[in-house]
Amino acid sequence: MHIEYFNYFYQVAKVKSISKVAKQIHISQSALSQQIQKFENSVGYQLFKRSNKGVELTEMGEIVLQYSENILNTYKKMMNDLEKGSNISNTVALQACHSISHYALPCSIYKIKEKYPYHQYELTTSSSDKIRSSVENNICDIGFVYGKGSEENLEYYEVGHNKFVLTSSFYYETPKEITVEDLKNYPIISMSYDKQITSEFEENLNEQGVNYDDLNIIFTLDSIEAIKASLNRKHGLALLPYISIKEELYKKTYKIIQVKDFQMNIKVYMVTRKESKNSKAVIEFSNLFKKIGKDSFC
Repeated sequence: MHIEYFNYFYQVAKVKSISKVAKQIHISQSALSQQIQKFENSVGYQLFKRSNKGVELTEMGEIVLQYSENILNTYKKMMNDLEKGSNISNTVALQACHSISHYALPCSIYKIKEKYPYHQYELTTSSSDKIRSSVENNICDIGFVYGKGSEENLEYYEVGHNKFVLTSSFYYETPKEITVEDLKNYPIISMSYDKQITSEFEENLNEQGVNYDDLNIIFTLDSIEAIKASLNRKHGLALLPYISIKEELYKKTYKIIQVKDFQMNIKVYMVTRKESKNSKAVIEFSNLFKKIGKDSFC
């Protein structure tokens, strides 16, 4: 089975269109369809349902998609290590949960880069569960995640915590303080970019006697930027990391709504593999970050 098959499958699964992907990678639609068909034949299952509107994943296709991203990332890292030599590589592959990746780590990386100017740092964004899997499977060198996992082969170093606050447009009419029960009366923009956050939110609600399903969830979005765009249009309220809205609070485009007897602080950890033969660049990044830690965040 060729790695290109996985790549073609992954791209089509994400775009949900064979014709669009064919244009993007500059091959004919029929040639791409043949490659997809060969991939389906090799795994022994139909992976896509085809129609005039595009393609949708079958149940078996959903299973293959769960593994495809890791397979492709592992292959990419293997080729990089073969080219550079894993022991002499000066590149550190980092993955971080959304708010840490976008609003905290860039300043830390800049300060570490000043100390080690010849090292290269590649930072990508993912969810906490996927990051743990990437570190476990040697797809990335260091991860930054919400919550401490139970994996025996991973080592966790507590970085700090991320405070989540109920947020709205500055011009959205709400009291300065509401109760958890009052949340049911407002349209809520939910998040899907990290299961750890949703799980923590549900647990906090349950402690106050409110079920997540009782909230008026108007839609669920997969990025902080998408949620902020909806807040700008006064679509409702959202629970967001404080670190992600500091600029909007300063400019008075957003406001925080206090929720009585409700606090949500999620611990953030740096995660690495135990007993791993890391490159010098990875070791130096990890050791320096432990010294400067959260103080270096933006």
